[in-house]
Amino acid sequence: MTSTETTLSSSTTDPGDRRRWFALAIVMTAAFMDLVDVTIVNIAIPSIQRDAGASFSQIQWITAGYALAFAAGLITGGRLGDIHGRRRLFLIGIGGFTIASALCGFAANPEMLVASRILQGAMAAMMVPQVLSIVHATFPAHERGKVFGLFGAIVGLGAVSGPLLGALLTEWNLFGLEWRPIFLINLPVGIGALLLGRRYIAESKAPRALRLDLVGVALVTLGLLMLLYPLTRGRELGWPLWGYASMAGALVVFAALVAYEKRKAVRDGSPLVELSLFRVKSFAAGIAVQTVFGVGLGVFFLVWTLYMQVGLGWSALRAGLTGVPFSIAVSTAAGLSVQKLVPRFGRGVLQAGALVMTAGVLLYIGESARYGLALASWQMALPLVVMGAGMGLIVAPLTDAILSEVPREHSGSASGLINTVQQMGNALGLGLVSVVFFGEIGDRLTPAQVGPAFVHAFEHALGWVAAVLVAIFLLMFALPRRPAQHVEGGQAEPAPKGVEEPVLAS
Repeated sequence: MTSTETTLSSSTTDPGDRRRWFALAIVMTAAFMDLVDVTIVNIAIPSIQRDAGASFSQIQWITAGYALAFAAGLITGGRLGDIHGRRRLFLIGIGGFTIASALCGFAANPEMLVASRILQGAMAAMMVPQVLSIVHATFPAHERGKVFGLFGAIVGLGAVSGPLLGALLTEWNLFGLEWRPIFLINLPVGIGALLLGRRYIAESKAPRALRLDLVGVALVTLGLLMLLYPLTRGRELGWPLWGYASMAGALVVFAALVAYEKRKAVRDGSPLVELSLFRVKSFAAGIAVQTVFGVGLGVFFLVWTLYMQVGLGWSALRAGLTGVPFSIAVSTAAGLSVQKLVPRFGRGVLQAGALVMTAGVLLYIGESARYGLALASWQMALPLVVMGAGMGLIVAPLTDAILSEVPREHSGSASGLINTVQQMGNALGLGLVSVVFFGEIGDRLTPAQVGPAFVHAFEHALGWVAAVLVAIFLLMFALPRRPAQHVEGGQAEPAPKGVEEPVLAS
């Protein structure tokens, strides 16, 4: 331990210290800001295209550039937090994210907007992995269930609030700025989080010296780009042969990464990807579930937006408001699942969530088939509430289950992997949309054919989502019956032997 690193006797890990709840509010706000920013842009794309004169390819990159930079940098961001301090990287990330948001809002042309979005994604990759790491290092095990319940509620709220907020800001056309407020709204939030974070978030890092694995960074970045770039651009480019070759080559790169990281761990103990984490059953199983769940969500949210706005011809505002019951259901169920249900029923809560969400999807298919183009917003409420409740039962306990047995010194690496596989799953889901949704729609449709074709394609895609959820239910049998912190009497299990507590910098 260096002279600048001390273990605080009275820190935010002290149950009597209320600062940790201020710290939680700050990092959750940042997480919410990122989640909203991922979805808020989609709803404003017509306004951006009209006002900025962006081409179709540039519009693609406004969304894809963020996703690619975000996914490629997540693991590196998590490891940098372990090495240099999670608070420090969180503050750098949120500061950079705020600056990038300003650049997006004041972009003079589409090229500047694309570049600013890529920067925004890279800064989010520095910020987001620190959220779970700070929670993991700040809160004792017996409190993390409640905290992850709140995190799940934020995830659910962010998932649907983005389109609604984007619709409102675009339709209001504040100060004649058209789409720009969807980015500028991040400025006061980011500045506030930056100032308060400096005061209330305690520093934490890995207890032993680590070094950044530059070869690992290069291999991870290359592999993810080779996989995600073709998935993101494939449909627009007509699924060229080089895209399939790139995705196959990504598997070779990932195999080389695993071999290199094994040697790196033996040589100096500072690998970028801590492969020993996959020997923790709860982590390995949870990562698999998270990946497949990301696929299902990637398919659903995109086809749902297209179905309402193109197929049914609804405005962006009406589509956003229709999602409110879903958001409320996710947030409510997420809080209940971790605080009340998981301590009593364990893994069964997550499996029940998968089945409930499947039931909601099937209800939605039935409603769509029954009413077709005449389906009203209120008639969607029941399937959306059922789906939202099922999702809420999954999202919060899943994060808890994945991290429950992870040693604290590897929480940054673990958090980066969780977010990375979720992004990979989403990207794969978005790639599958071209098959399960657009594959059902003809190339040349008359205006009268568009609505029925989109309704049919929506129902077909939801059938695939239901199949993915059934697969998730089966995968969940590999999760532990109860996460480590949910033991009898409400007391946490002791940390495994040899696992050190995090070093908190004063």
